[in-house]
Amino acid sequence: VQLQASGGGLVQPGDSLNLSCVLSGRPFSNYNMGWFRQAPGKEREFVACRRLSITYYSEFVKGRFTISSDNAKNTVYLQLNSLKPEDTAVYYCAAGAYYSATGNQAHYEYWGPGTQVTVSS
Repeated sequence: VQLQASGGGLVQPGDSLNLSCVLSGRPFSNYNMGWFRQAPGKEREFVACRRLSITYYSEFVKGRFTISSDNAKNTVYLQLNSLKPEDTAVYYCAAGAYYSATGNQAHYEYWGPGTQVTVSS
């Protein structure tokens, strides 16, 4: 299994970005797909996850970020709206065979290299 995330960039507060992550090597529907992020000097944290139609979000992104997927393209997306400077981080997508959607990083076996999101005026 390989994961490749893209879509990061430098934006201003209040702007939007759409991250995408392509999974290759296995059927997409077998996996719980998650987004995590790591800001400088901080631990990596859960952002959102999706398995089939079930989604979970961390409290700090509810109402601003949306996770979705396109099974035909083996791709999971993370729409980031109303971005804040504190959203600045490297965003990672991950895949896990755990039986349900979960924000627990230990349940993700595969990780992509990450994409940088910088929110600054």
